[in-house]
Order: sequence, then C-alpha cells, then structure tokens
Amino acid sequence: MAEANCKTGDTQAAVQSGLNERTALIAEIARGFYQRGWVLGTSGNFSSVLTHQPLRLAITSSGIDKGLISPADILEVDQSGSVLSGRGRASAETMLHVTVVQRRRAGAVLHTHSVWSNILSEAFASRGGIEIQGYEMLKGLDGIQSHDEREWLPIVDNSQDMISLSTVVAETLDRSAGCHGFLLRRHGLYTWGRNLVEAKRHVEILEFLLEVIGRSQRFTGQT
Repeated sequence: MAEANCKTGDTQAAVQSGLNERTALIAEIARGFYQRGWVLGTSGNFSSVLTHQPLRLAITSSGIDKGLISPADILEVDQSGSVLSGRGRASAETMLHVTVVQRRRAGAVLHTHSVWSNILSEAFASRGGIEIQGYEMLKGLDGIQSHDEREWLPIVDNSQDMISLSTVVAETLDRSAGCHGFLLRRHGLYTWGRNLVEAKRHVEILEFLLEVIGRSQRFTGQT
C-alpha cells in the first residue's frame, strides 16, 4: 500500500511539474499563432503530454480568445477528456488530440484554423489529401532530409460527432504512416511533434507550404 501511494504521489508530482512548465509555453505559442492569423477568435486548440501512463494532457480551455490566452486558461485532462484541474471546459476536439498522441506517440498536438488550410482542404478534398514535394522547407519536418521527399497531407471530412471522427482520424493515421499532419475539411490543420517546440515548427512549416501551394494555384489556375 505504501509503495502504491508512493507511485501515485510520484505521478501527481510529475504531472504538476509538467503542467507548470508547459502552460506558459502553450499560451505563448497560441498568442503567436493568433498574431499570424492562424487561430483568430476562439479557434484552435493546443496540447502537451504530461504523462503517457496514465495519459494526462495540458490543453487549452474551450472558448478562449487565443490572442488573450494566459497560462491560467490551460487545463489538465485525462484520456477521456475529463478535466482534472484548471478552470473552464475541455474542447470537444480533445479526443482528436488523444487519438493523435496514441497513434503517433506524440508529445504535443497543435491545431490551427488558417485561411489556407480551409481553402486547400476543400480544393483538394476529392483527392483525399495534398501531395507536397520539391520545396526546401519540407526539411523542417522531422525525418525529412531532402526537398525531393514526398509529404502526404491527408484530408478528413469534418464532423461534430467526435467519437466517429476520432475513429476516422485513427484509421487515416494508420494508412498514412509517414505523414506529419492532416487537414479537417473546411476546418483546419492538425500536426504534432515530440514536444511543443517541434510541434510549433511543424505548424510553421506546413502553414508556409499550404500558403505557397494556395498562392501558386492562383497563378497556374490548377487545383
């Protein structure tokens, strides 16, 4: 019994330490993305894994203006999305974060609502995704060594049924083992990383590439 209590105490201490460390960084990232037009208003949500066993996430509270977000607006939730600490309520999309963490063993998941992710997720929906190749910026994605490597960004139809959508996302990630993100149609981008710093970089890289592709279509007239 004493050993069990000790382990529980160690887990709680680890969670609290991680929560204190990451809430400020999550809020900083959110405000930065707001300034870049990627999470206007209350859109978007961001999470960081505190512990994998049991799964605990630090995640932005629902309905918070990302331009005004503070560390106090970050919640601690479990794998079912139940709030364990913090004020406010968890986003309905918490289960998508949980799905990505479980499928990719990610340490952080970031979700943006940019203009280009919305436009291109609709324009390329019939193809099931966007193939990206030939751009030097691809090398900013973990594991990619050359601009010649191919990145496939799957597109998933959006849904308000989060249980069903989580299942579809899980199946999509299983089929696209090498992808670094996916698009929800007319909704936004999901990407992840081993930690918040890597996930932030992946957002920057993918948003750059989406904008380049989107602007290129205007000149070529192609989709």
